[in-house]
Amino acid sequence: MEQGFLKIAAVTPKIKVADPEYNADEIIRLLEEAEKSGARIAVFPELCLSGYTCADLFLQDILLRSCEEQLIRIVEETDDFDILSFIGLPVEKDGKLYNAAAVIHQGNVLAFIPKANIPSYAEFYEGRHFTPGNRAPEPFLFGEWEVPFGTDILFQNGDSLPELVLAAEICEDVWVADTPGTSHALAGANVLVNLSASDEAVGKDTYREMLVKSASARLLSAYIYSSAGEGESSSDLVFGGHNLIAENGVMLAQSELFTTGILYADIDVRRLCMERRKMNTFPRADRSGYVVVPFELEDTQTELTRKFEPLPFVPQDTAMREKRCEQILSIQAMGLKKRYEHTGCKTAVLGISGGLDSTLALLVTVRAFDLLSLPRRDIVCVTLPCFGTTDRTYENACRLTEALGCTLKEIDIKAAVSAHFRDIGQDENCHDVTYENAQARERTQVLMDVANRMGGLVIGTGDMSELALGWATYNADHMSMYGVNAGVPKTLVRHLVKYYADTCDDEVITKVLEDVLDTPVSPELLPPVDGVISQKTEDLVGPYELHDFFLYYALRFGYEPAKIYRIAQIAFRNTYNKETILKWLKTFYTRFFSQQFKRSCLPDGPKVGSVAVSPRGDLRMPSDACARLWKEQVERL
Repeated sequence: MEQGFLKIAAVTPKIKVADPEYNADEIIRLLEEAEKSGARIAVFPELCLSGYTCADLFLQDILLRSCEEQLIRIVEETDDFDILSFIGLPVEKDGKLYNAAAVIHQGNVLAFIPKANIPSYAEFYEGRHFTPGNRAPEPFLFGEWEVPFGTDILFQNGDSLPELVLAAEICEDVWVADTPGTSHALAGANVLVNLSASDEAVGKDTYREMLVKSASARLLSAYIYSSAGEGESSSDLVFGGHNLIAENGVMLAQSELFTTGILYADIDVRRLCMERRKMNTFPRADRSGYVVVPFELEDTQTELTRKFEPLPFVPQDTAMREKRCEQILSIQAMGLKKRYEHTGCKTAVLGISGGLDSTLALLVTVRAFDLLSLPRRDIVCVTLPCFGTTDRTYENACRLTEALGCTLKEIDIKAAVSAHFRDIGQDENCHDVTYENAQARERTQVLMDVANRMGGLVIGTGDMSELALGWATYNADHMSMYGVNAGVPKTLVRHLVKYYADTCDDEVITKVLEDVLDTPVSPELLPPVDGVISQKTEDLVGPYELHDFFLYYALRFGYEPAKIYRIAQIAFRNTYNKETILKWLKTFYTRFFSQQFKRSCLPDGPKVGSVAVSPRGDLRMPSDACARLWKEQVERL
């Protein structure tokens, strides 16, 4: 459970109706399989020890006594299993019958959770046999154990993962307006389990999936749903064994209909805790009226099976990616449109380099001007050749500007930069940081003054990945009058330009965009070698796909460096070795902390996704925060 990862099992045994001994054998077998597979939580279906479809046989004393005996046998035969299990069975208490979940761990019964909402409509008639469960836990003597009996019970793990808090509800409980799960989550439970016997009907699986995903999202929790399957009576109904495991609105795993067995998934408990810390509208845990039952799972490292996509900012599904690209372009354009409506400006000025970022900024500006019904010729694209400019990028910049119907303006800054070098005593043959930054600052000065002269706004081109790493010259490309790319990471910039190229009906524009996509990322501040770009950004600061991965998990979920390093090895196992990942992870944390001063004074720009670095929004971070904790952990990896 190192770093908060925990393996979960939703289990559907093939049962025999009214045969608890047979069903107990299956439960024990599947518990052994789950435990050996590393699962630490196992959830079985509602009434699985007896069968959900026993009907009036539930009133037979012989069946109830057999269920009690077989539960005790399960507890005894799994006493060395380090797995917290939820098993459904009928339980008699104070002369009434309850549809309940027994919670067991390492040879002990910890509690019984009764079903709170008893359906007696349509195909359901549980009210004929069962009594609604009590909320306030009461003492209950079962075999040698005196345990709490009630809905309001939390199960909290000990020192191995104290953040882990579970609670249970049963089938109908999640379908009602005021669910027990809501109360459990507000009391601090971050893992909710549901023992269910939900029969199949056309389309019901889709609704069930939506219900579980939405419950996990609304309650910022993991949700494990285990449903009855094969073996239940088919006199009137068929049960599909539809098991689901969701985490904060994301479906981690779900079983095929009409299957039995075990569904596994890894949940991230600490990620859920971080979400609740972050969302201040999620209330402080109020455990009034709840009983907290302690248990202790062994502190072991969970072998991860969950996937971590190497490009977390980019949807893997093609249709979803196209939809996302269209939305982002619209967000960027609408943000710029509002700025023009507010200022009354009619002209846009941007430096066009032939690279990805300035290309995207131009495409967004064109879209904004079209929305405003402003002529594209009032978008002034300034190409500013200097010592590092190559023919390829220069020509692409010019061709794209002309194809889009914008105004092209060329201002060669070599002479101005050389004069500046003479003024400050810089040797032009010394290609140091002054040599590079002087060019960037001259370009920005020219753009600002051209915008002033034309009554326009300078459109920023820098992206979020560059801002995260501080890969921008302070008060140069770092500055603009509106930064349309400020919320877009580099890996997503590429896909946005690709989307535009694929959906454009102009062959010239498409060809230019395809060549821009094929051009190495570079600030072009050092002289080319044989006419080819000599300064490749990713050779200097590292691959952007790695840095975007680090950025996403560091900011979105608050992962510590060791956790990011662990999952990066999974995500990039076919791309980078662990030494390479570690090298650039060190670079990421060094630059992220040291360069916050650049982010603290960023121009306005639209947020487009769940991660942003604006000092007015998602990242309120001191410019002089100490990086020692993070860097020391990286050094220990």
